[in-house]
Amino acid sequence: MGDEVILLDFWPSPFGMRLRIALAAKGIKHDYRDEDLRNKSPLLLQMNPVHKKIPVLIHNGKPICESLIALQYIDEVWNQNSPLLPSDPYQRSQARFWADFVDKKIYDAGRKTWSTKGEELETSKKELIEALKLIEGELGEKAYFGGENIGYMDVVLVPYYSWFYAYETFGNFSIESECPKLIAWAKRCMEKESVSKSLPDSHKVYEFVQVLRKKFGVE
Repeated sequence: MGDEVILLDFWPSPFGMRLRIALAAKGIKHDYRDEDLRNKSPLLLQMNPVHKKIPVLIHNGKPICESLIALQYIDEVWNQNSPLLPSDPYQRSQARFWADFVDKKIYDAGRKTWSTKGEELETSKKELIEALKLIEGELGEKAYFGGENIGYMDVVLVPYYSWFYAYETFGNFSIESECPKLIAWAKRCMEKESVSKSLPDSHKVYEFVQVLRKKFGVE
């Protein structure tokens, strides 16, 4: 097809990881560019002038911003391989609902487990576990949220697995003891090459978070 695909990203970003997984699962060759968010590239500022954030997917010179939108774009454009969204309209709506839930609940609560102290930390831990338990209930007895194969919701959520170690260590709690089925699901996802090669090592993320904690004055 001669498609030119560029991904502007930042390695620890769970939002960027989603696009990395999708591109890998579908076998889409692309130019990966890791951004310095303290000194954003002219291309990033040009391609996402509204939010000036990663990830940005650039397909034949045209930018697609916001990870959930870009993920759906990837699935629609390269729909012949490893479809992510279900074909059934209702199931598709449910996958989008839970993806939206992840972005509204997991990111913020998770961030607070390493960036806050005292009562605020305890509250954020409780919020994170409650949200993860709801998601675990939605998974039920299925192998993946997509059923027998990894789907849209799996790709949306699994990047956070690389952050769990940091959440647990700085928050002093165990996600596995609270949500064992969810951790088992994450480990199944990690058996997929598209996932394991797209997610950074959890200890590397932990070291990155340590730097952030010092920067923010969290001790």
